[in-house]
Amino acid sequence: QVQLAESGGGLVQAGGSLRLSCAASGLAVSSYRMGWFRQAPGKEREFVATIRGSLSITVYADSVKGRFTMSRDNAKNTVYLQMNSLKPEDTAVYYCAANSLASTGWNYWGQGTQVTVSS
Repeated sequence: QVQLAESGGGLVQAGGSLRLSCAASGLAVSSYRMGWFRQAPGKEREFVATIRGSLSITVYADSVKGRFTMSRDNAKNTVYLQMNSLKPEDTAVYYCAANSLASTGWNYWGQGTQVTVSS
């Protein structure tokens, strides 16, 4: 049974930092494309970042490029999202997701962790 467990969310002032973690069980993060998404109140879920492959190739949404960094620790089977220079518009529930490279969609999702940035 696959589980993705996010942690690290919280309340932070604008300009601050948080690091989100996504601990996986039932799959190897090194063998999946892993992603972070977020959903703000009243808005659709949006892509934030993804990481894949043995070279840990990362892709970021324009809105977070230069501020957020996604990484992976294969030994801990965990992916991270380091968020710096946070803005109030980054406030959202952040979700971790996993995509089997053999399929086109995101196969597994975590429950999400709330990030709130105050101005």
